[in-house]
Order: sequence, then C-alpha cells, then structure tokens
Amino acid sequence: MNWFWPEGFYTLLMIGTFAFGAFACKLPIAVAMAAAAIVGALAGGVDFPLRHLVEGAFGYVNTIMVICTAMIFMKVLQRTGLLDSLSAWVIRRFRRFPVPLSLGIMAIIMAPGAITGSSTAAVLTTGALVSPVLMTLGLSRVGTAAVVAMGALLGMIAPPISIPAMIICAGVDIPYVGFALPLLICTVPLAVICALTMIYPHIRRFSDDAALEAQLRRMEARPLTLRLLLPVLVLVALLALEQFVPQHVALGMPLVFLLASASAFLSGARWNFADTVTEAVDEALPVMGILMGVGMFIQIMTRIGVQGFVVVSALSLPSWTLYLGIAVSMPLFGAVSSFGSASVLGVPFLLALLNYNSVVVASALALVAALGDLMPPTALAGIFAAQVAGEENYFAVLRRCIAPSVLLALWGIAVILMSNDIARVLP
Repeated sequence: MNWFWPEGFYTLLMIGTFAFGAFACKLPIAVAMAAAAIVGALAGGVDFPLRHLVEGAFGYVNTIMVICTAMIFMKVLQRTGLLDSLSAWVIRRFRRFPVPLSLGIMAIIMAPGAITGSSTAAVLTTGALVSPVLMTLGLSRVGTAAVVAMGALLGMIAPPISIPAMIICAGVDIPYVGFALPLLICTVPLAVICALTMIYPHIRRFSDDAALEAQLRRMEARPLTLRLLLPVLVLVALLALEQFVPQHVALGMPLVFLLASASAFLSGARWNFADTVTEAVDEALPVMGILMGVGMFIQIMTRIGVQGFVVVSALSLPSWTLYLGIAVSMPLFGAVSSFGSASVLGVPFLLALLNYNSVVVASALALVAALGDLMPPTALAGIFAAQVAGEENYFAVLRRCIAPSVLLALWGIAVILMSNDIARVLP
C-alpha cells in the first residue's frame, strides 16, 4: 500500500478529517462525514462538488425510507402495548423451562433490531422492557446490560432488515435479495450461544416466583389477543406475499411497514398517530443522517479514486492479513459508525473476496462491522444498554462483552471461509 500516491494522501486526509470532526470537534457523525467528503473533493480537484454531495446524500434513499417506516412500525407496537404483552406472554409461557426462556428473551431483544436495522432501537424498546425482568431473574446490572447489548447487535444484522448488508450491497450494485438465510446463519448460532451462556445459568437458579409475577403483571396492561397482534400478522402476510408471489405483489418494504402500522387502528388499542410518528421519525433521524453522510463520503471517494485505491490495496494483501484486517479494522472503524465501516471498508473487502460467494460474504462482513456499536468512544449499543439497566460504568458492560465479541468476529471470518460451501446448500 503506497501512501505516497495522491489517492493514498486523499485517503488519509478524508479519514483524518472525519476523525478530527467526530472526536476532537464532537460533531455529529453525519456532519463529520459530510465535512470529510467536502475536504476530499476540494483536495481531489473536483470542480463542483455540490452535485456529487447531493447525489451521494440520496444514494441510500431506499434504505432511509425503510428505516423510517420500520421505526414507525416499532413505535406503533410499543404504543399499542403489544411489545409488553407479547414479552410477558413469552416469559410466562416458558418460565418453568430455562432453555426455551433464555432463547425467547434473546429473540425478544433482537426483534426490533431485525425489523429496523438499528441496535439502538432494540436497546431502547425491548431491551428496556426486559431489563427489569432479567435483573429479577438474577442477572446483575452489568450482566443485564451485556445481554441487551449483544442481543441488539445480533438483531441489527438479523433479517429482514440489515442496514450494514444493504450498504455493502449498494456499494457494489448487488441487489438485496437472498440474504435472509445467510444472515440467519450469521446470527442465530451466536444468539443461541449468548442466550445459553449469559442468561441460562442465572435462570436455572431462579426461584422467586413472586417477584417475577409482579414484573409480569406490570407488563400485562393489555391482554394478548389476535386483534392486538393484527399489525404483526399483517406484516408477516405482506412479506410472505412479496416473497412467494413477487410477480403480482411488489409493494416494497416502506409501504409494507406503513400498511402494517395502519392496521393497528383496528387492533382495539388507543394510540395517538401524530405523537407516535413524530417520536419514531425523531429517533430515526440520527441513523438517517449518518446514511446521508455515508453516501456523500462514498460518492467523493469514488470520484477522486480513493475507493479504487483501497480496493487495490486490499487485493494486494496476503490472505491471512486480509482476514486479520477484516476482524480488526472493521470493528475499530465502526467505533465512529458501524454503517461507515460497512461502506468504507466492507465494500473493498467484498471486492477483494470475489472468489467467494458475494451474498454470504456480504452478510459476514455486515456481522463484523456491527461490532463497531460496542467500540468506544461511541459504543452506542453498550452505552444505551448500560443506561436502560441502570449501570453507570458502561466500560464494565463493554468488558463483559469482550468474549462474545471475539466469538462474533471469529464466526464472521469462518462464514467467509465457508461461504462457497454454504451457498451450495442454500435454496
């Protein structure tokens, strides 16, 4: 890698500007990425960068629409009381069976992340919901926060919505199709291991049914009925129609989420439409802003040759160095933004691994990039998980997450190495 080439200088300049803006100036991630794009455009001699900045900002407009409408859907479920009632039902149903209960709690934590593609959404919804239950079951505050953080991280990558995978696909013009099973292969084994090692040992020893019953009664403000489940049933039905009869039903994910959200008016629960949508959009704005900044960054990188330089440099690395770089550099870069890591590093690494199945490799790279949400100083998943669990020292939470994080990175590399074999057994 020759950093004395102009492209090498531009690479260091853009990354340096980004880091300076994000860490030294404490700028929002989206603004720091936009500033880095502008500096790179000026240094690279782009005469009129405004056009490229606008094009880049709209490069992820489809993903932005999915995030916004998915967040509205999750807020609707929260306002109608479905999240509380469903969580209470799962815990009550499996309270005598520690293994299924451990897996069920992990699935509950992951669900909002899988729907919205955001680990923050998972932490602040079902993560906050099950944290008191986990502590009642015997987990410490640190242990509870670690469980929530890892569940949110895995939910962020699980299908149907994996934003890092979408970003990588957009960077190499691969349609986001056929990712459901590869993403499940990336996340389900890790979710099972985390549930059985971080939750099960405490549940197995739990005996205070009175304390748990009090928690469940507070969660069961509304009984779980088919009518209350209507938004979820509509979502599943519409997704199934798109999957199995795409030639007749092609609604698109944003419209699917909006129709499922609208069906909540028939669920029998009272909720304020304007307040719910406003809160959802407000919480989704930081993520949408980051994607716009990422789009600008990638557009300018491509325009001045930085992306090609990074790709060629990645291709020139020995194989073992390439895998080590994936396992180390993507999480470290993700300390600023896991979405930025997926775009800036995920795309070149995917192009360097074209001898493997691209869909499976993109899924694995998205998994490794997600670790950025546990990397300080931002560590969004870790910080918010510590807050919902009432733990003041979020570094203690991050330390508890080291072992599962290393396992996650190793599993991501293993999936890459096995990607061709995995692709052969997929339908």
